[in-house]
Amino acid sequence: MLSPLAAFVRGLPKAELHLHLEGTLEPELKFRLARRNGIELPQRSEEEVRATYRFHDLSSFLQVYYPAMAVLREAVDFHDLAYEYLRRVHTQGVRHVEMFFDPQAHTSRGVPFASVVSGYRSAIVRARREFGISAELIMCFLRDLPAEYAMATLLEALPYRHWIIGVGLDSDERGNPPRKFAAVFERARREGFLLTMHCDIDQPDSLEHIRQALEDIGVDRLDHGTNIVSDDRLVELARTKGIALTCCPISNSVVTEQMKAPEIVTLLDRGLLVTINSDDPAYFSAYIADNYTALAEQGELTREQLITLAANSFRASWITPARQEAFLGEIDSYVGRA
Repeated sequence: MLSPLAAFVRGLPKAELHLHLEGTLEPELKFRLARRNGIELPQRSEEEVRATYRFHDLSSFLQVYYPAMAVLREAVDFHDLAYEYLRRVHTQGVRHVEMFFDPQAHTSRGVPFASVVSGYRSAIVRARREFGISAELIMCFLRDLPAEYAMATLLEALPYRHWIIGVGLDSDERGNPPRKFAAVFERARREGFLLTMHCDIDQPDSLEHIRQALEDIGVDRLDHGTNIVSDDRLVELARTKGIALTCCPISNSVVTEQMKAPEIVTLLDRGLLVTINSDDPAYFSAYIADNYTALAEQGELTREQLITLAANSFRASWITPARQEAFLGEIDSYVGRA
């Protein structure tokens, strides 16, 4: 049975803004896709697959994360991956999602771009019809690959511009600063995409990467970004520009020794548009409601702070102001009943 806190959090209307679709690959689905595609996995059970989901930092996580994607080959595989995630989180109060996907992780092994994006899109349409949940796609570039490959991927995405709301930057941050992709993001903005970038916690040159993302690239949102708390000037810049931070408490505890609860709460109290998200929930065994609950417990959040975080998730989303207000009204209605 859920605790009163967990039950309140689960029902609280919210948006998820930092979610990697490839990071929702649960062991059961991995086996199902492997069977369908005639792939023999080295693991013999779901428990053995789960046992491989063990890592101690970003690099060790990526060494598990990318090879697991080999079971994703056809459009229907990408459909099933996104649909299973959306089916799960609509029961956790999630009303809207803006989902990252990594096309280069698939095109680099021969999967057509069209198969990836059309599969994900069909799941979005189906989930909206069946569950009433809305979703958008954000295409991420892998920062440890050449900028020229990112530009080629951007150009390949242009025929699907109406299915992709923005572009982002993820993968191994070491030695791959935002400025490496300045021309790619400048072209993306001209093409009408919104911009976001990962600035993961406690990485080398973290504050400089945050500065580049905010000042040189001019992002609309910042993913992770919690290290900004160490620089008052950057905090004030993000606050005045209304730049949202898409924080992921439980995944933080994999990259470092703790989930950065004090830092996240401090940023929230300083007026930044902080949001809470799950990142790669299948790998961290924690979906969005789990992240809210864990942060609330460790950070000793008040009910009002939880409500603010949920409201921030809609205010930071890339939906119309009218839809934002409608979702905020849903929060008010829920809180009035809870």
